[in-house]
Amino acid sequence: MADNTILAKLDGIREKYAAISRQITDPEVMSDMKRYIQLNKEYKELGPIVEAADRYRTAVANLQEAKDLFANEKDEEMREMARGEIETLEPAIARLEEEIKLMLIPADPQDSKNAIMEIRGGAGGDEAAIFAGDLLRMYLKFFERRGWKAEINSQSEGTSGGYKEVVLKITGDGVYGVLKYESGVHRVQRVPQTETQGRVHTSAASVAVLPEAEEFDIDLKMEDIRKDTFCASGPGGQSVNTTYSAIRLTHIPTGIVVQCQDQKSQLKNFDKALEELRTRIYNLEYQKYLDEISSKRKTMVSTGDRSAKIRTYNYPQGRMTDHRIGYTMYNLPAFMDGDIQECIDKLQFAENAERLAAAASEDEA
Repeated sequence: MADNTILAKLDGIREKYAAISRQITDPEVMSDMKRYIQLNKEYKELGPIVEAADRYRTAVANLQEAKDLFANEKDEEMREMARGEIETLEPAIARLEEEIKLMLIPADPQDSKNAIMEIRGGAGGDEAAIFAGDLLRMYLKFFERRGWKAEINSQSEGTSGGYKEVVLKITGDGVYGVLKYESGVHRVQRVPQTETQGRVHTSAASVAVLPEAEEFDIDLKMEDIRKDTFCASGPGGQSVNTTYSAIRLTHIPTGIVVQCQDQKSQLKNFDKALEELRTRIYNLEYQKYLDEISSKRKTMVSTGDRSAKIRTYNYPQGRMTDHRIGYTMYNLPAFMDGDIQECIDKLQFAENAERLAAAASEDEA
């Protein structure tokens, strides 16, 4: 039997979809770039819901026909055929309903954005910096599997390898919606390269993932920004290290400072630093939204709580444990080689279950 509440919501979404379809071809709307981009984004997001609604309505109609045939048909062979149709359609409709209920819950509006990722070596000195480098390699391998592009904005290398800090921008389809689960403290247990006695040490690195602010998300005034240039350090050749190509931007109202030294061109570094600055300012407001979510969701996924210990990587046991959902896997080498999708899938599933439960509670209230 069709869920009338779902059908009513789907009717409203179809009307909205049709209205947006008309609006995005309106010359007046097309001349307002900010509004046009927003409407196009909304149109793209509603498309899969409308498609699922069509499948749902077709399945419900077919089920009703099969039930009518089974109730009224005298021919036993036809009745048996209708019975088989009913047995197939009923569970399929139930699955579709769950899928649509999840789609009807408003997604995090940032999920479709690109992301800025910051990896910092934490407690543990040289070993923490080495582990931060291992995490960077893991993520770069993962980005490659997903077909995403990663660019390093700035980096500070550790004295024994790895990174004290590295900041990178990741572009692709739905980047933030996947990587937001990586924000938090990552703990490693292993015998460090610097350890001569063979003892297992515990070190940590923190990961912060921010949705990249688009040009229309925030009105950034250049008079509020102080620009400094300096010589870049690290790999890149003589021209990088001897010319004032590196850029440091300070946003005077908030005190936020960013820098970019990855490119030989001062102009390119400025553009990348400006993107990161815009993102960090935008995230001051976005953090309020994340804090509100964290008070409601026990799994702590998608909350941006960068002080929370989210994972332990135990090398002697070849084990990785995600503490938010109690998930453990025993193929750590594969995980560190970028095979992290299964863990992210389980985190997404846990979050979706919480969102469904919260939506059901609101409906009952």
